[in-house]
Amino acid sequence: MDIFYHILKLSAGVGLFLFAMYLLEESIKNLSGRTFKLFLQRITKNRIGAVTGGAIVTGILQSSSMVSFMVLAFVGAGVFTMRNAMAIILGANLGTTLDSWVVAVLGFKMDIEVVSYPVVCVGGFILILFGHRKNYRYISYFLFGFGLLFIGLSFMKTAMEAQVKLFDFSQYASMHLAVFLLIGFIITLLVQSSSVTMALTLSAIHVGAISLPIAAAIILGSQTGTTIKVMLGAIGGSASKKRIVLGNFLFNVFVTLFAFLLLYPLLFLITDLLNVKDPLIGLVTFSTIINLFSVLLFLPLLDHFTRFLEGFFKDTDGSLTEFIGHASIAEPLTAFDLFKRETHFFINNCMLFNLELFKIDTHYIRTNPNYESINEKKKFFIKTKEQKYDFLKQVQGELQVFYLELRSKLQSDQYSDLNQLISAVRSAIHSVKSVKDIETNIDNLRKSSKDIKYHFFTHNKQETQDLYQEFHNLITAEVPANFENLQGFFNTIQENYSSALNDFYAEAQNTSLEKIDITTVINFNRELFTSNKAMLMAIKDYLLKEKQAQEINEIPIYRT
Repeated sequence: MDIFYHILKLSAGVGLFLFAMYLLEESIKNLSGRTFKLFLQRITKNRIGAVTGGAIVTGILQSSSMVSFMVLAFVGAGVFTMRNAMAIILGANLGTTLDSWVVAVLGFKMDIEVVSYPVVCVGGFILILFGHRKNYRYISYFLFGFGLLFIGLSFMKTAMEAQVKLFDFSQYASMHLAVFLLIGFIITLLVQSSSVTMALTLSAIHVGAISLPIAAAIILGSQTGTTIKVMLGAIGGSASKKRIVLGNFLFNVFVTLFAFLLLYPLLFLITDLLNVKDPLIGLVTFSTIINLFSVLLFLPLLDHFTRFLEGFFKDTDGSLTEFIGHASIAEPLTAFDLFKRETHFFINNCMLFNLELFKIDTHYIRTNPNYESINEKKKFFIKTKEQKYDFLKQVQGELQVFYLELRSKLQSDQYSDLNQLISAVRSAIHSVKSVKDIETNIDNLRKSSKDIKYHFFTHNKQETQDLYQEFHNLITAEVPANFENLQGFFNTIQENYSSALNDFYAEAQNTSLEKIDITTVINFNRELFTSNKAMLMAIKDYLLKEKQAQEINEIPIYRT
């Protein structure tokens, strides 16, 4: 029974440590704003700067995974070259060792737990008294994270100490080190944090449960285990993102295997030549040496390594667009036709995205015979909401770039038609952004136990479903697009907005509601109104000629 209790305490320590790291990451990320991103952009002009920047930012953020995801975003946006992105990844691996030193020195060499309790107390008071102000809220998160990090570590230490007294770990000491390498990989894979694996290993070696070679093997396993989280984040991403993830994985596998083969010579260097007798310091020194050595080894070979990576994922390289990717502006009329098809496809997927956020049946749009197989090939249907949103934004960017290239090749009398199409693209993505902005509001209203909020949502959901059915009929030419029809839709959108708000106000007078409930409803209604107008504007610009579209633009629709 005692063993089970200490296992639970150890698990609680891991949970607190993970939660503390999350709070620290969130607080630093939000308090810094754009600082880290701008810092990375400025410092990564060369390989040395990129490695240094990766190490510094990782050391501060305490998460190589977060830095890796940041790098993937920059690569996807074309801000970083693959060479500089890989250099940042190398630096990020080195930066993680700073956390290990902090945990080993402060967590085991000092009674930091005594300081942690008042820090958590102060964080709690700040959150309660000033939590409504963003900066103070994240300061409290930082204090909570700092305190809970070492409280969680204390849980792990005391649980390990008790386990050593109750359980004989020496029977496992004769097992092959490869087993512990695998254990390190699995632990990191499960907890998604090499820092937690390091903390657990330091706790075990501190109480004498494991030897330094076993601890080193576990840490080497965690080196590769931490890459899996980043690999999952690149699923469905561009070819360049996949190459960065592959490079990160291959780099860490190489470092793990190379260091594993030289494990005993490296430990001899640390314990005998460098005369490090403390196993805690010896372990973090081992981690630092292998990461520093790997940077020094790979940095001169970075150009060759990136060229090697560019040979992968060629089948997924290129644009995300389907039609203009095959177009040549040397044939401007053909390119214009393909641009129009791409715009239609883009509007189709924007409508899909909006309806899916409302959990409205999209079968009639998904099964469009012109696009169903294309979306299946691009795995659009199985992407997460965030991935779909990023996908649509990237497609919009490619359409915008192609528009600028094509515009210079067309005759002046064709500009207006092209301008109409790019205006349709901008309106469609604006509609998507408005719905994305109220994703939290949608979830809040859909799950609300208050009838007034729930009925408000279901009413608007039905109105949206009916409206998008009409949109679909327009865009597929099942209903003629003319001034009268479109004006009718504008009027319907305005009436839906006004009547929904007026009905809510009338019901709210007889119902007890929190201020936040009223704010949620008003924000939801306004953004839905904006989104519906933007989508109709997209369809209008796609279907009508410039003169007809201008007549629609003159309708006074912005009565909010």
